[in-house]
Amino acid sequence: MTQIVKMQGLNKYFGDLHVLKNVDLTVEKGEVVVIIGASGSGKSTLIRCVNGLESYESGQLEVDGQQLARKGKSQKGLATIRKEVGMVFQQFNLFPHLTVKRNVMLAPMKVKDASSDEAAALANKLLDRVGIANQAEKYPSQLSGGQQQRVAIARALAMEPRLMLFDEPTSALDPEMIGEVLDVMRELAREGMTMMVVTHEMGFAREVADRVIYIHEGQIVEEGKPEAVFDNPRNERTQSFLSRVLKH
Repeated sequence: MTQIVKMQGLNKYFGDLHVLKNVDLTVEKGEVVVIIGASGSGKSTLIRCVNGLESYESGQLEVDGQQLARKGKSQKGLATIRKEVGMVFQQFNLFPHLTVKRNVMLAPMKVKDASSDEAAALANKLLDRVGIANQAEKYPSQLSGGQQQRVAIARALAMEPRLMLFDEPTSALDPEMIGEVLDVMRELAREGMTMMVVTHEMGFAREVADRVIYIHEGQIVEEGKPEAVFDNPRNERTQSFLSRVLKH
């Protein structure tokens, strides 16, 4: 198998706060890795390091064969990595003055030098893929939160990434809108997209993940198949966390 992400002894600080502590993690091509844990445990920081949104102080991090430099070092390949890695955030971050279609067209035209016609064709294809082709000429403010997040997913896919990162993509949504976003993510998983997903949606994690990782205070304390982590967690911290979240 091809390793898309490889972390070894990764350490990340915010000032005196040690956020990630000697993290070792690999993600194989086509694998769906779901990262769970309490708020403030380092989950989002972990995946933000993968596309260079956060730097790290020590250890090694390789993404799609490209080494990301440690904090303070020259990073020559960051633009290349970001072309290969799509990211979907908690907030949709769409450009409000552009139509849905133009939001999706922008990256191929600016980053991949696609023509307007090529970008439009790709946008139409991707909006259909996420189930909102009929919203193409609307503006973000005219859409529901679930629809806006699906546009954000289409925009990330427009870069034709080898890896998709999701940072709690449903946390800003009303409950009735969560399912439509998770359905798109399920379809991406079925199509073989390599994905790292930070989420509190435990049912989704159980259903879709190839591997579940539980992070506690910046450390990976448990990882394994979903059925192993959810049904028979070995670490007492994992047991305590799941006993709380699975009650709801």
